[in-house]
Amino acid sequence: MHSVSGRWKLGLLLALATAGFWATLPIALKVAVQEVDVITLTWFRFSFAALGLGLWLQLRGGFARFAELGRRQWGWLSLAALMLIGNYVFYLLGLDYTTPANAQLIIQLAPLLMAIGGIFVFKERFSLGQWLGLALVALGMWWFFSDQLDQVGGARYTFGVWMIVVAALVWAIYALIQKQLLLYLSSPLILCFIYAVAAVGLLPFASPAALLRLDQGQWLALLYCALNTLAAYGAFAEALAHWEASRVSVVLALTPLLTLLSMELAQWWLPGLVAPESLGWLGVLGALSVVLGSAITSLLGRRRAG
Repeated sequence: MHSVSGRWKLGLLLALATAGFWATLPIALKVAVQEVDVITLTWFRFSFAALGLGLWLQLRGGFARFAELGRRQWGWLSLAALMLIGNYVFYLLGLDYTTPANAQLIIQLAPLLMAIGGIFVFKERFSLGQWLGLALVALGMWWFFSDQLDQVGGARYTFGVWMIVVAALVWAIYALIQKQLLLYLSSPLILCFIYAVAAVGLLPFASPAALLRLDQGQWLALLYCALNTLAAYGAFAEALAHWEASRVSVVLALTPLLTLLSMELAQWWLPGLVAPESLGWLGVLGALSVVLGSAITSLLGRRRAG
């Protein structure tokens, strides 16, 4: 069984870095998608990540483990790739129809759906406290969604929400498959394969020439999105090496609140960069409930396992 290094301060710093990367990503995506279509943007992110991670893996021993896979493992790996590609595309589609804070809060369904899936697939168990945490998340989601229907409303917002729900669902399926694949491959090898498959598979549907129309600000946003893919998962993996998973999860549960803060800072620093958030008291209460419920689920899960 893996044991952490005990360097909790470094683990905390890396977890905060991960949350910061994920909190600011939807803002950068929102800027980039103004000029580049969803498929081209996703293709660029996957291509950049495949090249960067592929070079890093080559320096650390290469890809020999792939030769040990059987037909079933290749099938699961291909399905995992399809699910993660779907996550990226559906998330961007949803983000195009809603706001960064909305997208970041609703995507919190992803790890919770994974946890519920683990109950049925891997026969994991939840304590009563964890079920209460999940109930608090569900209630918070409902409060937040109800508030946004009143504040924003319309079929456009509802469509965006459903796209992000689908993104959360396919990510949960991907994560459950990856958990099984970790018996055969490391996480970086799995991700590198998925990035490479996505880069090749999306190329016929992408429009690389559209990248030539980007101005300097949009290019910076696009490059940040690409770098974010590598940096966020790298910081996340290192955080787990130095700090308990439950503690890391609690920090990551703060991501929606950090997104709201990032939106306020973006409006102050670069007014008009993205549309401001519109939150009523019920929306704020819903966001806080989602964060608190996620934290409860993570912490009580660790205690039960320990």
